[in-house]
Amino acid sequence: MSCDTELPCETTGVIICGGGPTGALLSALLHQFSVPNVILEREADITTDPRGIALDEDGIRLIQAIGMYDRVFTQIGACYNFHFVSGTGHDLSRTPMLTTDLLTSEGGTGHVGFVFHKQPELERAIRDVIAQSPFSELRSEATLTSITEDANTVRVEYIDRSGSTVRLRAPFLVGADGKTGTNYDETWVALNWQINLPTPDTHPDFALWKLGYTPEQVYDLFFPIDFRFLCNPLRPSVCGRFGPPADRLWRFEFVVQAGEDPVEMATFAKTSKIIYPYITHPGRRYGLPLQVSYPEDCIITLRSRPFSFLARSCNMWAMGRVVIAGDAAHVFPPFGGQGIASGFRDASALAWRLAHLYREPDSDHEELLRAWYMERKQQFEHSLASTIRNGEFVTNGDPWKAFLRDWIFWAIKLNPSWRRYFEKGSRAEGMIRYKYQDGMPFVPNLGGGLNLPQVYARNLVTNEIVFSDDLIYAESKEGLFQILLLVDQSDKAQCALKEIHGLSQSTAGRLREDEATVLIHDLKAESPDALSSSANIARIASGDEFAADERLCRNRPAPRHYDPFKIQREVGVRATYVVLRPDRFVYAACATAQELWNALDSLPAALHLKTDRQCHSESLWQPGGHRAYQRVR
Repeated sequence: MSCDTELPCETTGVIICGGGPTGALLSALLHQFSVPNVILEREADITTDPRGIALDEDGIRLIQAIGMYDRVFTQIGACYNFHFVSGTGHDLSRTPMLTTDLLTSEGGTGHVGFVFHKQPELERAIRDVIAQSPFSELRSEATLTSITEDANTVRVEYIDRSGSTVRLRAPFLVGADGKTGTNYDETWVALNWQINLPTPDTHPDFALWKLGYTPEQVYDLFFPIDFRFLCNPLRPSVCGRFGPPADRLWRFEFVVQAGEDPVEMATFAKTSKIIYPYITHPGRRYGLPLQVSYPEDCIITLRSRPFSFLARSCNMWAMGRVVIAGDAAHVFPPFGGQGIASGFRDASALAWRLAHLYREPDSDHEELLRAWYMERKQQFEHSLASTIRNGEFVTNGDPWKAFLRDWIFWAIKLNPSWRRYFEKGSRAEGMIRYKYQDGMPFVPNLGGGLNLPQVYARNLVTNEIVFSDDLIYAESKEGLFQILLLVDQSDKAQCALKEIHGLSQSTAGRLREDEATVLIHDLKAESPDALSSSANIARIASGDEFAADERLCRNRPAPRHYDPFKIQREVGVRATYVVLRPDRFVYAACATAQELWNALDSLPAALHLKTDRQCHSESLWQPGGHRAYQRVR
């Protein structure tokens, strides 16, 4: 097949326009499915500007999915709580009216609620996966100049770093090049500082030395741990630490009010008037006659610029063979750290669908992609609702409403159960569960559409503590979907495995019985002798076991409020056979083998296969047997 042009035309599986977090993660995930892909990135290298700084636990889970978990708390970032601080004062140490406890492991992924990351390090971790992949390629300094599409192919032309025109084609193109050119309605200024420590040698006249304070203690006094939403009706703001603690990075964002020029408000003259009162303490706090300010020459401004935002989502995220994802498809206000995380979720849900379409191009790609973005819009709206709630706390400029809000939350703090509910933040609502709409790839009446929790597990062959995802989605596995067997006793594992005999043949290899994962819901279970050679059998592990593993728990808080039975509670105690999609969502959770085989009848239709035909009858099903399928081409 030629490109009908004098220029040569390269071919790949997926073209990705944009090498930011969403596009890069999509490429890394496509690598896991052995789908060739090329990223076209306009910039020469990773930007050094830390733009997004927050990544929620779903985002951490997906960094884990590409094998970069060990970098999360060592190179990428650290975890802090959210504090909502009321009033018009400038005291960052003031007792908050509400705290969201993000250091717990109760959200359903085994991870903390958030990390405040250094975006260049986050992107570098993903790009390191791409650099080692035989299937993924990043082409920097590539400027896209044209896109054309026919029934089977998308073709692009771009100018490479040498100034030459290059042609490239693929079955699909994904636009993940951010929100450049979008119109917004509200503007803030975002400022990043790098903080150096004063010392008695460099700043001998600093007043706190004579009171016995150390440089680290001074830093903590003026730039306290955790992240703060400053619910000041006169000037709503957000501030806090981010990135690896040793880097001492600090973010401050504030609203640009009506009549103010955003560019002017980002200048030092304006930002210093707004921010420096927060790092200037009255002398009476220390028993001193004069106020104490953090030394200005110890602060390096890394960025100070206006940004605009509005909650917005495109009506369609896919048309024909062109798809948009991440900020290209939707944007968030900056009050919930959902921008990068939402793009990550897009990439995870899209990657396996593109892999399926690459393997089985006769599938109805338009219906499969429509189901993708209809699902994703549900989670977008869920995340947006949480973000808007946070924004309402911060930006409420009505003094009476602010007064009422403050008193309501002070009252809530008096009731331990209410306080605990609000401390959970959006995690109090549990795991996301999609509402079924026509064409979505899950079985709604069998628990499908649930985002499967992740727990800690002890591999009963190697005796290692692992994340359950790392067993279920082990790199060596080849099936598109996976099967998880949930049993409460070791001696039930062999029986459950017998019931899925023939799974690979029945599903044309989309699920494979030899890739099944057995998870025993017994904290003291041992491996059955008959299964001692299987690498896919494990039991649930406790938070204490995880905490004792320095490899997994290094630099992160030990688990609190962790529930090792989270999977069983969410899918239902009756579920034994759980069919899982690669994006960690349940296709079907079945109590019996017959339910499982009946659920698998719908799999070809759920994948929108056009030429796959199932030839079966009810008589073909037997306990411990399988349905025989014949593939027709």
